[in-house]
Order: sequence, then structure tokens, then C-alpha cells
Amino acid sequence: MREKALRQRLAELRGPGVPAKALDARALAALAANPGCRRRAILDGAGVDKTAVAGALGSPSAFGQSQFAITRGNAFEAKVKADGGAELLRLVHERLDAEAEPPADARVPDLAAIGPEGRAARTALALREAGEAPGAWTLLDHPMLALDVAGSPAFLEPDAVVVHPDGSWTVVEIKSFPMLDGSADPAKVGAAARQAAVYVLALEQVAARLDPPPSVRHRVLLVCPKDFSNRPTASAVDVRKQRAVTARQLARLTRIEDIADALPEDTCFSPELPAAELTAAVESVPAAYAPECLSACELAFHCRDHSRAAGAVTTLGRPVRAELGGLTTVEDVLAASRGEAGDPDDPAVAALRRAAALRAEALAGARLAAVPPQPFLPAAEGAPCR
Repeated sequence: MREKALRQRLAELRGPGVPAKALDARALAALAANPGCRRRAILDGAGVDKTAVAGALGSPSAFGQSQFAITRGNAFEAKVKADGGAELLRLVHERLDAEAEPPADARVPDLAAIGPEGRAARTALALREAGEAPGAWTLLDHPMLALDVAGSPAFLEPDAVVVHPDGSWTVVEIKSFPMLDGSADPAKVGAAARQAAVYVLALEQVAARLDPPPSVRHRVLLVCPKDFSNRPTASAVDVRKQRAVTARQLARLTRIEDIADALPEDTCFSPELPAAELTAAVESVPAAYAPECLSACELAFHCRDHSRAAGAVTTLGRPVRAELGGLTTVEDVLAASRGEAGDPDDPAVAALRRAAALRAEALAGARLAAVPPQPFLPAAEGAPCR
């Protein structure tokens, strides 16, 4: 009953007739990286289209992939999975399980079903059936996984999941950025690892419901184009660290129903609302803006403008915010540095005042050094010496 009421409440937050936007692993990884942001948690949990909301607020976001990148990625993925995934399975065998029998006549079950709930159930059934037939390879193409996020299910779709002959499971991520001389852009590899870690967590929840629970491997396979060609190559990526961080951050998320219960009854995030009304609704939920949001959230520009207007120190970055303790605005920081406010025993206040004194001392020395020396002029003949 409580779950039904929550779904109805989230539908009201989206607006009448507005379909829910699926929460993918990329968005979930970004949400886990900023667990203190209630605004993103409720908007993602309710399935609100943040891109449309940002446009309606007058702060459109440039966040997201270009259509060209999406088309190129889809074409490369189709090439990797051609012929029943023969090339993909070869790479899995070569990089992760070379001691097993080569993948010949691997099974590729049909995962079609109605709705995300049906697809998730069909995926769980296919994984269980693969475990009941040991010694064979199984490839799940675009399975659907359900992950509990702050009390609400998120449906995730990895590129592929491979079941090894020993019954263990491996996540496969297919990306269109190249591997040059065996290595790829570290930033892009890190983002792919964080995304794959979300899939690993979702697979672990599926495995926990089976008896005995199969092993979910923490080394995922990252498949990319080799050098400047379109030939696939692969690398094993250990995501244990990313998995642990993501699990810890997701556990810190405030439950979505708690955030929804704290909102006024008439709150709605529909992009069709007047700008003033939509702005009031969005601002009714506290945000935790940081510069890192610019590369991960569609509402980042809106949140940045309001954070700057409020003089919040979060606009300077999370490391700076962490060093300032209870000083939350730039005005508070400046007042503390001038000795006009703040507890002198507070380490942050003491450090600010020390820094201000050193700055004043340095500026005074610079001003003295900038004064040009007076030239020596000899006294004129007959003039008194001075």
C-alpha cells in the first residue's frame, strides 16, 4: 500500500500525463557521487526529465552525448555483438577466463518482455537458467537489472552480461572511445568504471536471491576500438574500489519517500508550468551544488546561478567547502578573515585570519618595493649643503 502511494506521489511530482524518465547507470553514478543533493535525488527518483526542466527554467544544459557520438557508438556495439557475440565472447575468454573452454555455440537467450519490470524478471530467469547448465557460455544482450535506490527501484540496462562456464557473471561495457597503444583516456575509463560498478551492484542484488548465489566478478570487460580503426579490443578493469564507493554513497542517500513527504502537497516539476511556479518548485528542494555537477547534471547551470547569487562557498568546490567548516557563505568567510565575525577558537576562522594577516604583510612589502628610490642630486656650486 505504501509503495502504491509513493508511485502515485511521484507521478504527481512529474505532472499529469508526463511519463517517467528512466534512471540509467550514468545518472545513478553521478547521483552516488553527490549523495547530499536532495534535489537530484527526488527528480531522478520521480523520473523527471531534467533536460526539459532546465530548458523551461531558462538554463539549458549542454550536458549529454552528441547524436554523432551516439550513432557511432551504436554502430560499434553492433559490430562487437555480430554473429551471436562471437567476437565479444572471444575477448571475454582471452582477457578474463583464458583457462576455460573456448566459447563455442554460446547461448544467447531472448530477453524480450513487456515493460522494465517484465524485462528484469526475464533477465533474472535467464541468469538462473544459465547457472543450472554449468560448462557453457551464455551471453545476455542488453539485460535489464533492478537496483534499489533510496527505497525506489531503478532499472538499468548494461551493454551485456556474460555467464562463464563456472557460473560466475561478468559485466561488459562497450564504448566508442579508442584504446591507443593498449590504453585509453583515464578520465573516460574512470567514468566507464563507475558506470560498470553500478551494474555490478545490481547484479549482486540479483545473485543474492538465488540459492546458492553465483559469484559476480569485480573485473569487468571494457571493449573499445583499437587505435584509429573500428576493430574491437578490450581491457579488464577492476571496479572493486568504484563499487565500494558507490555502495557507500547510495546507502547515504535520503529515502525518496522522506524527501517527497517534506514537500508541499501541490509541488509539481512539470516543464509545462509557468517559469516562476516551476522555479519555486525546484527551489523548494535543497541542492548541493559543486563545480563537478557541470559535467554530470542537466540542472547544473541553474543551480550554479542560484548558488552564486546566494554567495555559497560550494561554488568554489567541495575541497574548499570542506576546509571552511561552518562558514557557508563567501560573506561569512570574508567577515571571519577580517575579525568581524566567527569564533577565534574555530580552526577555520583562525586559519582565515592568519591568511589575511600574511596577505596584508605581503601587500605592504610589495608596496614598499614598488616605491622608486629618489635620485641623488649634487648640490649646486655655492648652494648650502642639505
